[in-house]
Amino acid sequence: MAIEMGISPSSVGRIWAEAGLKPHLVRRFKISNDPQFEEKVTDVVGLYMNPPDRALVLCVDEKSQIQALDRTQPGLPLKKGRAATMTHDYKRHGTTTLFAALDVKSGLVIGECQPRHRAKEFIRFLTRIDRCVQKHLDVHLVLDNYGTHKTPEVKAWLAKHARFKLHFTPTSASWLNLVERFFAEITSKRIRRGVFRSVADLKEAIHDYLDRHNADPKPFVWTKTADAILTKERRAIDALEAVRNGYQGLDSEH
Repeated sequence: MAIEMGISPSSVGRIWAEAGLKPHLVRRFKISNDPQFEEKVTDVVGLYMNPPDRALVLCVDEKSQIQALDRTQPGLPLKKGRAATMTHDYKRHGTTTLFAALDVKSGLVIGECQPRHRAKEFIRFLTRIDRCVQKHLDVHLVLDNYGTHKTPEVKAWLAKHARFKLHFTPTSASWLNLVERFFAEITSKRIRRGVFRSVADLKEAIHDYLDRHNADPKPFVWTKTADAILTKERRAIDALEAVRNGYQGLDSEH
C-alpha cells in the first residue's frame, strides 16, 4: 500500500492505527445452515432464560482426544522478571475423553473420563446422570448433533427413561452449548499447561479440577435473547450475500 500510495510504510501503519484497522488479524466464523436454526435457538435459549419447573437443565458434551502430553525437558517456573518456560516439543502418552454435564442453574458439573466416545460410553454417562439427579425432576439435556447422540441404542435407552428430554443445538453452533465455556476454562487453566506422564496422570488432573470447580461452582449466565441472536444471524447472512453478489458482478465484468 505504501508503494501504491507513494507514502512511507510508517505512514500507512499510522493511518491504519488511527482508523482502528488491523489487516494482519483474521477472525474466524461459521454461519449455521441448519434449516431449523430459528426453532432450535429459540428452544435452547428459552431453557436458559426461562427453565421449566421441577426440572434440571444440563448442557452435555464430550471433549474428546485430550492428549496426555509430557514435555521433553523440565520447564522453569514463573519468577520476577521471567515468564514460566515450557519446551515446544513433547511426548504423547495417549488420550482420554471427558464427558461433562453442566447444570445451568448452579454451575455444578457432572463429569467423568472414558477411553472413547461411542454410543456405549454416552449411554454409560446418561446412566450416571440418571443416578445423580433427584428422581422427581425432569432432565432437559442441551447437546449437539453428533451421531453418537442419536443412535438406535441411545433412542432405546431414552424410551425407557421418559424424564429425559433432548434439545439439540443447530449445526455449526456449538457456542450455544454452555458446557463449551467450561471446556474452555479447564483447557486453559489445567490441561494446556500441564505435564502428564500417563493417561492416568491426565485423568487425575481432570478429576481434581472437577472437584475444585464443584466445591465453589459459579454458573455461566446466559444474557442474549433468541431475538437478538436471530437478528445478528440475519445481518451476517445479508452481509455474505452482498459479498457473493459483489464477486459475481466482478466475474461478469471480466
